[in-house]
Amino acid sequence: MPLWPVYTGASEPHDGIAQLPPPPPWRDFNGGPVLRAPADIAGGAGASPDRVHRAQTYRATEKSIQLVNAALYLRRPLLVTGPPGSGKSTLPYAVARELKLGPVLRWNITSRATLNDGLYQYDPLSRLYAAGQSTEDSGIEDHLRLGPVGTALLPYELPRVLLIDEIDKSDLDLPNDLLNILEEGQYEIPELVRAARKFPEARLLASDSDERVAVLRGRVRCRAFPFVVLTSNGEREFPPAFLRRCVALQLKQPLPGHLEDIVRAHLGELDDGAHRVVDAFLERAGSGELATDQLLNAIYLTRASGLRGASSDELAQSLMPYLSSRPADADSGELG
Repeated sequence: MPLWPVYTGASEPHDGIAQLPPPPPWRDFNGGPVLRAPADIAGGAGASPDRVHRAQTYRATEKSIQLVNAALYLRRPLLVTGPPGSGKSTLPYAVARELKLGPVLRWNITSRATLNDGLYQYDPLSRLYAAGQSTEDSGIEDHLRLGPVGTALLPYELPRVLLIDEIDKSDLDLPNDLLNILEEGQYEIPELVRAARKFPEARLLASDSDERVAVLRGRVRCRAFPFVVLTSNGEREFPPAFLRRCVALQLKQPLPGHLEDIVRAHLGELDDGAHRVVDAFLERAGSGELATDQLLNAIYLTRASGLRGASSDELAQSLMPYLSSRPADADSGELG
């Protein structure tokens, strides 16, 4: 029996994902043919190349660790809410790195995003153009590519990590549309279903690889349910059915000790100047919304600039403006 937890918030990658127990019977998926990790992530290369530092230096709280593991054990999406700069979008990169699950599949949501954007993209015009240039039909698979959600639900042997960023920016229908796909762990590609009698197998490009994967009769079903992280800035409420099927994690501004741990992970030990900036950040955070990366920017720049004393403090203050409106400052008469 595996020891809780699988994800520990450790600084070094490990093979803990192999200790994950079987899924609950109602979340057991049997998709196939089974796929191994693409060549670029075979062996657990870790986090996405553009997020290595953030993944290495992420410092998870005990609550975050518990709820990440709950989502992994239950094979449920993790809905992460919290203020800007609280680490919502960095969390999946840290999990992917520690558990050696490869680069994160990322879908950035806009108000125009639809479910199909996440599943796959099909360009009928390019197919029509190709048909006009050749006597042979190049086939629909040459004009269709899987999206990040569609790729995450392929029947991989180990779970992929999928970040659906800022789901609260979507239109009203997307959360429920997405919920049905994540609940069933499968989807169809109608263009391939219609062609299945003549072409039962299509080899498609995944969203993060130039290698093709086999899709049989236009239907995709996962095997290892992906670790799905949906982030929200709390700009809207979600339907009860959506919330009921997610594990919910509310991130808050770090406490003083945790904040200093974050700074040490990024910038090393704190000197007197850094301690002053941290104290100023904590004092200002009580009056308005600030982000942790503002603090990191302030400490880095005050160190790099070589400024000391009042000049250093003034520079740090200018790099920590409030992220939302607040009452006018009593001294300057201006907004912070």
